[in-house]
Amino acid sequence: MSDDANLLTTPLYELHLAAGAKMVPFAGYAMPVQYPMGILKEHLHTRKKAGLFDVSHMGQIHLKGADAAAALEQLVPVDIVDLPRMKQRYALFTHEQGGVLDDLMVTRLETGLFLVVNAACKSQDIAHLQRHLSEQCKIEVLDDRALLALQGPEAKTVMQKLAPDVADMTFMTAKNLTLAGIDCLVTRSGYTGEDGFEISVPALKAKELAQHFLAESDVEWIGLGARDSLRLEAGLCLYGHELSPDITPVEAKLNWALSPARRANGIRAGGYLGAETIMKQFQDGVARQRVGIQPEGKMPVRAGAVLQNGSGEVVGVVTSGGFSPTLNRPIAVALVDSDAAAVATKLYASVRNKKVAVSVVALPFVKQNYYRG
Repeated sequence: MSDDANLLTTPLYELHLAAGAKMVPFAGYAMPVQYPMGILKEHLHTRKKAGLFDVSHMGQIHLKGADAAAALEQLVPVDIVDLPRMKQRYALFTHEQGGVLDDLMVTRLETGLFLVVNAACKSQDIAHLQRHLSEQCKIEVLDDRALLALQGPEAKTVMQKLAPDVADMTFMTAKNLTLAGIDCLVTRSGYTGEDGFEISVPALKAKELAQHFLAESDVEWIGLGARDSLRLEAGLCLYGHELSPDITPVEAKLNWALSPARRANGIRAGGYLGAETIMKQFQDGVARQRVGIQPEGKMPVRAGAVLQNGSGEVVGVVTSGGFSPTLNRPIAVALVDSDAAAVATKLYASVRNKKVAVSVVALPFVKQNYYRG
């Protein structure tokens, strides 16, 4: 959006300005891309201590009703019916041809399902749910809530000061907790590869809660720039890059996210949009797939760079790329032909009319540190 006056703001906008954030348009919102510390230091701080992210631009949705889980299974290739209460699962909205409309997080509540969807896809996701599920469950858009993410090895210590009960939470579990007198829905999850928490908080209380976190010496604001470099190191997909309507879950190498119950011969096989294509790819393989790319030297290889093999044939394209502060070198992710996807395969990326030698490597680039108990 070119007109900044038309941008939406989160409940924490004034705090970002007070902290000296550089604000940029993102998914229709004015969002902090970085703070005075700078992206590199913000990234390393999150890996070492605890970073606070404002992700209130994301969509929060409550699907209410006894049939909500079965209803949602019509739109995702994931086992929702057997998801235990206060557990969370990664899911994907797919379309009739098997491509991905969005990725999302689903948490089973006493009253139904809590969904967190991407900001850029929020409106289309809500319309998608209303079009397909409105007669089976109540779809409540939670516009009155903000979302904070506290990420990093010290996140647990900080959270325990406000709610000791977080100690027994493990990765992808949820609890209703009172933090600094504020009722919140907390999940032990995140988008950095580190241990951490995402906190759904009433919008009117978000500023107060954020200030409680920031009062801790180990906590610093972290912007969108470091959020992207952190997720890239952790090998996590970004919608619009590694996931899109033209990329299927199998091509994105998300087979682990396709629940056994929904696969061929599973107890509830298929039954979702694009199931035939996805199950066939799962069984027979795909012509292209997502891989890690390690450039030689110090030149970053950015999204859109074409990849060629040693014979000069185009074999893929970089979907995300940048500099890894943790590894002190450039890294990238690409979608490549399957016969060029083996680890250690040598390829060449076209960068500013130059050929940069790269190698296919395993993901993630940096070990994920989720707390599994």
